[in-house]
Amino acid sequence: MHSDLVRGLDTSETVRAAFADHPRHRFIPDLVWPDIQGLPLIRSADPARWAAYVYGDDAVVTQANDGGSGAVNHPSSSSSAPQLMADMIAAARIEPGMRVLEIGTGTGWNAAILASLVGPTGHVTTIEIDPKVGQRARRNLEGAEVTVVHGAELPEEGAYDAVIATCSVSRVPVSWLDGLEPDGLVVVPWGPRSDSHASPVAALRKAGPKSAAGPFVCEAFFMRDRTQRVPRGEFPGMGRESEGTRVLPFTVEDLTEDDRVTRFMLMLPGVRIGIGMRPFGGGVGPIVYLGAPDGSWAYLWPDGAAHGGGPTDLVERLRVAHDLLAGESWPALAEFSLEADLTAGVCRVRAPFGEWEHSV
Repeated sequence: MHSDLVRGLDTSETVRAAFADHPRHRFIPDLVWPDIQGLPLIRSADPARWAAYVYGDDAVVTQANDGGSGAVNHPSSSSSAPQLMADMIAAARIEPGMRVLEIGTGTGWNAAILASLVGPTGHVTTIEIDPKVGQRARRNLEGAEVTVVHGAELPEEGAYDAVIATCSVSRVPVSWLDGLEPDGLVVVPWGPRSDSHASPVAALRKAGPKSAAGPFVCEAFFMRDRTQRVPRGEFPGMGRESEGTRVLPFTVEDLTEDDRVTRFMLMLPGVRIGIGMRPFGGGVGPIVYLGAPDGSWAYLWPDGAAHGGGPTDLVERLRVAHDLLAGESWPALAEFSLEADLTAGVCRVRAPFGEWEHSV
């Protein structure tokens, strides 16, 4: 099953060989969480299902609710999707002899693959904030040239050639750039809010002591860096009466095609946008929802109807962004780039047809 996983990766032979060195099942605990509700899956109880989950092409949830319990199994640690791992490694341009810092050790699988790529002349340091997760990863990485650090602070052991984060942020920490060599790369999932619809991966090149910039390289959704979590706000529009309705020349289906909602997120600073479900047509249907800090909200329904309320006309902001993207023939995510300006406390999203500033 691991051989099949490796053959299926769309990546270089060098990266594929590094994956081949480290079978995924050796890093996955016996207890995993494949479902958002219900009991975990125990390897000994259903080994075939466990193996199928481990060797699927998606992330494997290895901890829920920070190790606690709850009615919903909120993922809090995982093994990332293999293709996404390969894409991020390629974006970081990992080569023999490099010193690499990984933020978010998880199972240790990614760190082991990185260690194979940097070879005996390089080194990998990986940081894990959860002590139990870190202890298990340390055991998984015994014999590998990897330093596992428990906590949230970077060790004072010199500079790194690349940083790879396996958790999402809105604010790129100053310490990541402090520990990076001039012109080094930070490959990081970024979303403007804790409840962002997605956290696409950007490859940022260090441009100064407190700035880095580079293109978005792939779609993704990562768990939040635990040091940047904020409580989830109320779902936009809950219990509110609509103050107006209009029909737009596009529907939910149009907006959700080809991950377009991610591009809307990049172009609507200060607006929470996502996809949800609501009663519709005698059943339930998908909606695109929007919310703003001033209490404004809007829903776009499957038939193109939109309604909302509050002081900000979010429907109009959505329409303007849609028309701009449509006029540019729906540019790919790779046409967008991100600049992290740590001095100003903002992240600027740029494209050939516009610029949008997100306060972080």
